[in-house]
Amino acid sequence: MTSVLSSLLTGLKQRWLRGTMLIALVVVIVAVALFSAIIHNYYHATVRTGLEAKARTATDFFANYVARSYTEFYNAAYRYTETFREADRIELQFLDTEGSILISTLTIASGTSPNTPDISTAIETRQISTWVGRPSATGERIMAASAPMIFVDGEVIGVMRYVTSLRLVDRQVLLNVLAAIGIGFFLLLMVFFVNIVFIRSVITPVSEITKVSKRIAEGSYGVQMNNSYRDEIGEMVNSINEMSFKIAQTEKIQTEFISSVSHELRTPLTAITGWGETLVYNENLDEESKRGIAIMLKEARRLTKMVEELLEFTRMEDGRFTLNIEQIDIAAELEDAIFTFRELLHQDELEFIYDAEIDESTLIPGDPNRLKQVFLNLFDNAAKYGREGKRIDVSIVQVGDHVCIIIRDYGPGALEDELDNIRMKFYKGSNSKDRGSGIGLAVCEEIIKYHGGSMELANVHDGGFQVTILLPISNEAVASELY
Repeated sequence: MTSVLSSLLTGLKQRWLRGTMLIALVVVIVAVALFSAIIHNYYHATVRTGLEAKARTATDFFANYVARSYTEFYNAAYRYTETFREADRIELQFLDTEGSILISTLTIASGTSPNTPDISTAIETRQISTWVGRPSATGERIMAASAPMIFVDGEVIGVMRYVTSLRLVDRQVLLNVLAAIGIGFFLLLMVFFVNIVFIRSVITPVSEITKVSKRIAEGSYGVQMNNSYRDEIGEMVNSINEMSFKIAQTEKIQTEFISSVSHELRTPLTAITGWGETLVYNENLDEESKRGIAIMLKEARRLTKMVEELLEFTRMEDGRFTLNIEQIDIAAELEDAIFTFRELLHQDELEFIYDAEIDESTLIPGDPNRLKQVFLNLFDNAAKYGREGKRIDVSIVQVGDHVCIIIRDYGPGALEDELDNIRMKFYKGSNSKDRGSGIGLAVCEEIIKYHGGSMELANVHDGGFQVTILLPISNEAVASELY
């Protein structure tokens, strides 16, 4: 039961249960309180009405037929108490005008003064008065009804008082209240289990739909859900399945189009680059022509790089992307990439600060060409966006069973609300100065994931942008491809 509750009480489920149970609890508390008040008033009103009726009947009888003198009143009261049939549950008392008991069905009460307000009120108002409380003599809750004894001339000569214990009444009230509380608790349990059934039948499917929607949003286009519902939830599942299918179709068409265009561009770009490199060394050309050819070569190389990225992307999308895994010296590969990039941008006056804190014998399973592609791409981004800082920091260190590589520039960094998006394919931030395809970081991240690692992007608090790569030293999933 505990495990079921812990799995249910999360998110929307928790709010739903808390909301409904809170409402049900308030309703039950109010209902039990009202029922208790009604039961209490009913029982006490019944006892009070009975005592008042007895007192009224007896005093009227005494006033009309008995009380002709004080002596006659006293003798009649004595005889009345002697023949009182309800003495086992009601005490009958006759009191004088001073409030002292003259005669009582309980001999131990004779001569005492109860000193309760019902007695004085009955004498003063000449009306029946009741009182509920605990007399100091016994401490037991009682109800008393006092009725004035009036002579024919209108003089009050005493008080007839009926007294009964409320122990049985209070016990009956308590039993009814406990029964009401029990019923209320049972209703709360019923509401709770009805809510659990409702959660399982409605909120749980919605939660599953949400998970599939997240998968679709993260790129798992075409994923379908089993639809066993015949209501609004079923319609929602059908809509999401149809959306996923159409997105997958569109994505496939887009990938095929990109692949086709990239292959078509590759051949002419190769020809342009080749002829450009041939012409740039022609001594018969003037300086202006050479400058134009150099620009042409630069743009052709940029387009070639873009085409290569697009081809890599399409290979990843359709599952044709492969790694040539071998045991490599990751520090040496990183240093080689730094040297290559320095040669490419020697005229830009960018300073590379390299720090290695790793054992030279540390090897990891990986594809050296793919990892070098990642490093060069990240260096290129750091150079473009952090050019103002004139510095790129690169470090490699072993952290447990992982190798950590950090590449940091000293530029303006990325906008905070774009950090989660810049790794998405074809996304280009508002600060982007790149005319490229916008899939460089996406390709890098996929290559790192293929190696069983992770890539984190973040702004640095004192300025600049930082990429952190974690690669496992021993990755069974990747290393198994070696054999």
